Amino acid sequence: MQAIGKYIVVVNITEEIRTEGGLLLSSQDSDEFRYKKAKVINPGSDVSVIKADDLVYYDKGHSFTMVINNIQYTIIQERDVVVVL
Repeated sequence: MQAIGKYIVVVNITEEIRTEGGLLLSSQDSDEFRYKKAKVINPGSDVSVIKADDLVYYDKGHSFTMVINNIQYTIIQERDVVVVL
């Protein structure tokens, strides 16, 4: 599998999110956040800064999901990545 152009194939990472007071947010609460954490599987041929296995936060409003070989991947564009860890 090879991403084309500025597209990036990622797998979402489920995080336990705690408030400053120590409360654990439910998955439904965390789904309301605009940005999601993911692991890069395959950066596109025109992506220069982001590499495979990088952890990123991206704008989930501009992503879409595909199932390839029975594995669920999320497809994003380089411009939607806001943080590379």
